[in-house]
Amino acid sequence: MTESRERRLLLLLAAVQFTHVLDFMVMLPLGPQLMRELHIGPAGFSALLGCYSVASGLAGFFGSTFIDRFERRSLLLLTYLGFIVGTLGCALAHSAPMLAVARSICGIFGGLCGSLVMTVASDLVPPQRRAAGLGLVTTSFSVAAAFGVPLGLALANRFNWEAPFWVVAIFSVILCGLISVNLPTLKEHIHPTARVGFAPILEVVRDSNARRALAFYGMLVFAHFTIIPMLAPYLIGNVHLAENRLFLVYLVGGLLSLFSTPRIGRLADDLGRVRVYAGLVGFAILITLGITHARPMPLFWLVLLGGSFFVFASGRFIPAQAILSLAVPPRRRGAFLSLSSCVRDIMAGLTTAVGGWLVVKTPTGEIVGYDRLGWIAVVSGVFSLWLASRVRSVEHSMPMVDVGVPAAGGAEVADQVKRSNG
Repeated sequence: MTESRERRLLLLLAAVQFTHVLDFMVMLPLGPQLMRELHIGPAGFSALLGCYSVASGLAGFFGSTFIDRFERRSLLLLTYLGFIVGTLGCALAHSAPMLAVARSICGIFGGLCGSLVMTVASDLVPPQRRAAGLGLVTTSFSVAAAFGVPLGLALANRFNWEAPFWVVAIFSVILCGLISVNLPTLKEHIHPTARVGFAPILEVVRDSNARRALAFYGMLVFAHFTIIPMLAPYLIGNVHLAENRLFLVYLVGGLLSLFSTPRIGRLADDLGRVRVYAGLVGFAILITLGITHARPMPLFWLVLLGGSFFVFASGRFIPAQAILSLAVPPRRRGAFLSLSSCVRDIMAGLTTAVGGWLVVKTPTGEIVGYDRLGWIAVVSGVFSLWLASRVRSVEHSMPMVDVGVPAAGGAEVADQVKRSNG
């Protein structure tokens, strides 16, 4: 496959990821509006976010029992159709319980779809370009923040909070057709003697390197999502950001990360994934503490602080995804990444529970206890770095050998492996 075709397919996968990321992210800035119109408090809003994460986590767990037994494109289309049904359910929901059911359906199929997107991208991109390739798919987060979230807020303010879900559903139907036409059949991973049931999960769990990788990813997710669910209410209630200017934080942050994401991927490939991850963790600590202890400030500095969070805190996921994709052999990649999505969603759901437990909204609209969430995020981030340093890469590219050119010696191969491990 040529690099140009590889890039086009990665962009298509990024668009698929964009819709399912947007479906999740658009809920975050809609928090004040949903709490007002559905007559729920911070705990109720956290529960709406949490049911998506819990459903997605359970789907990831059970999905890992069969995900490597089927052709990738067909399974991706099936799960994407389920996600569309759930998104339509969100648009048609008019109460908190109905919305919770629809969010759970989105979580079940959206979680499987997300892990399949990363699995397919890892299958398409060789290890030496893996971080850059996954970084391109990860730009979906940036686009969702820069354009999707502000658009979703504009639609919600102009019409109602259901409007963004209608738009996501319509766009997803179009992408379904593009996937069926453009994505090639991917079944090289299928083994005729593959074991069924929970055997794929047991294979991953018995692998000490895979266990370390899952622990690392779970701790990263916990560190990142601890402060996110209550970010919008905190900026409005404590930092006194006008609700109609909230979109600026997401717009600027998305635009900055749209610029930085591919560069972070290339840096991770060139300098080492763990080394780049360590640098991002250091910056993320300072920014997290700045946000969670913020007081009223000029709009310019607040937007800059929020944008930096998108660049450095969210940027941690680029080298992290590359570390994950190389932690197991390709034949177990689908099950492993499905389990990692399970870990991700369970940890994200746990953060919403912790936030609902530690954070209180006062009658004046202020959020109390948000600073404690910041310190929890910092400690979790440092721990994730230690875990990342203990994950080995088990998939390496063999050096290319041309006719008439001697193959690289053992020392050179060892040096390549060492650089690829960061």
